[in-house]
Amino acid sequence: MIHVLHISTECYPAAKAGGMGDVVGALPHYLPKSGVLASVIIPKYKTKWIAVQEWTFVQSFSLDLAGNRYTCTIEQLESETLNFPLYVMDIKGLFDRSSIYLDTDGEAFHDEAERYIAFQRSVLDWLLLENPFDVLHCHDHMTGLITFMIKYCDVYQPIKHLPTIFTIHNGQYRGIMNWSVKSMLPSFDEKDAGILDWDGHINGMATAVKCAHYVTTVSPTYMEEMKYLPDSISLLFQSEANKSIGILNGIDDVQWNPKKDAMIDYQLKTSINRFKSENKRALAQRYAFDANRIVIGFIGRFATQKGVDLLVEAYSAYLEAKNAIHFFILGSGDKNLEHDIRRLQEKYRHNVTAVIAYSEKTAHQVYAASDYLIMPSRFEPCGLNQFYSMKYATIPIVRKTGGLKDSVPDIGDDGLGITFEQASKEDILYSLQRVEALHSNKSNVNSLREKLVKQNNSWTKSAKAYSLIYQNVLG
Repeated sequence: MIHVLHISTECYPAAKAGGMGDVVGALPHYLPKSGVLASVIIPKYKTKWIAVQEWTFVQSFSLDLAGNRYTCTIEQLESETLNFPLYVMDIKGLFDRSSIYLDTDGEAFHDEAERYIAFQRSVLDWLLLENPFDVLHCHDHMTGLITFMIKYCDVYQPIKHLPTIFTIHNGQYRGIMNWSVKSMLPSFDEKDAGILDWDGHINGMATAVKCAHYVTTVSPTYMEEMKYLPDSISLLFQSEANKSIGILNGIDDVQWNPKKDAMIDYQLKTSINRFKSENKRALAQRYAFDANRIVIGFIGRFATQKGVDLLVEAYSAYLEAKNAIHFFILGSGDKNLEHDIRRLQEKYRHNVTAVIAYSEKTAHQVYAASDYLIMPSRFEPCGLNQFYSMKYATIPIVRKTGGLKDSVPDIGDDGLGITFEQASKEDILYSLQRVEALHSNKSNVNSLREKLVKQNNSWTKSAKAYSLIYQNVLG
C-alpha cells in the first residue's frame, strides 16, 4: 500500500469553508480500494467539531519563525468514525480561532502569511522526526510552499526524496506575499529565490506549479481554462502542461444518500415524485411559501465568482413579470451581496426565501425539496452542488464553465440539465424560460429525474486516477 499524507487547511467535518473541505474529507475514504492508505493533517482550529473530539498526543516541538517562537503539537483523532487517520497541528496563537480564514470583520486575518508558513514548516518539521509516508499531497496555495521547501531548503534534505502532488481547488486564490516574509522561511541558496517569485512577489500557487511532481485541478476543463487566463499565470500553466492533469471531483455517496439521509424530512423509498413532493411540502411549511410553485434553489457562498449578483438582477427582472417560480437562496459571504439578497426577499417576499447562513442540514433539505438547483458561476473549478442535486433528483441549471461543463451536458443533447453560455442576466432569464417549458411536461421531468438519480458521481473513479498519479511519482 502507498501511504499518502494530505496536507490541507480544511477537512470536512472538522473544518470546512468550501469544496476543498469536502474533497479532503471524502477522497481518503475511497483511496484504499485503489491501494492507497491516506492520512490528513490540518491546523487545529477552535471549530465546534474539533472542540468536542478526543485527541491523542503524537509529537511536540518548537518552531522559530523570524524570531517568534511557537510550540507545535501534533495530535491524532481517537475516534475511527472518519475511516482514515486525521491529525491536527496545534500552534497556539495562530490557529486556535473559531474561523478558518476570516476575522470578525469578515476580512482575512492580518497574520495570514505567518499562519500558513508556520503550518507548512511545522508539517515538514514533524516529518523530519517521524515519516511513515511515501507521498505528500498538498492542497491549494496555503500548502504550496512545501513543494519548494522540501526541495531547496537545507534543513529538509533528509526528506527531499518525498514526491509532492499539488491540487488547485480554486486558482483565484494564489497566496501572494511580499518578499518581506522571506525571513520566515528556512535558509536556502539565493540562486533558487526566483522559483518563489511570480510578478515580483512570493506566490504560493505559482511556486507549487513549478516545484510539484504533479499538478492537478479538480476538473479537466478548469485545467484548460487555467492555460488561457487573462493574466501572466497562464504562461506558467502552459509551460508545465506535461505534468498537469484535471481530475473531476466526486462526492461521498455515503454522506449524500437520499435513501438514508437523516437530515431530510422524507427519505427516498420507491417513488421519486413522492420523495420530491414530501420534501418540498416540508420546506414550504417551514419557511411559509407556496409549495405549488416551481422551486429553484441556490446554495453557496455569496461571491461574484458564484454569480450571486447576476441572480439578484435576473430574479428581479423575472419577478416583475411572473410568479410561477419560488426562489430559495441559502448561503452567506460578501456583506453587500447579503444586503442585496435581503432586499430582494423583502420586495418579493411571496416568491423569494433567503436564509443567510451556513447550514449543512438546511442544505440537504433544499437539495431534496427543490425542483431545480442553479449555479450561474463566472468560473467554477469543479463544483459539487450539481452532483448533490442529481443524487436528490434535482435538475441542475449551470453555466458552462470548468467542472460544470464537464459534468452537466444539456438536455437538448439528451443530457442532465439546463446549461447556458454567458454569465449574464439575459442567459439566466432564458434558462428560467426553459425551466417553465420543461416543467410543463411532467413526463419529461419524471424521466429526467429518474436519469439523474442513476448517475454514479462517487469518488471511486477519481480515486483510481489519483492512485495512478501516486504510482507514477514513485516510479
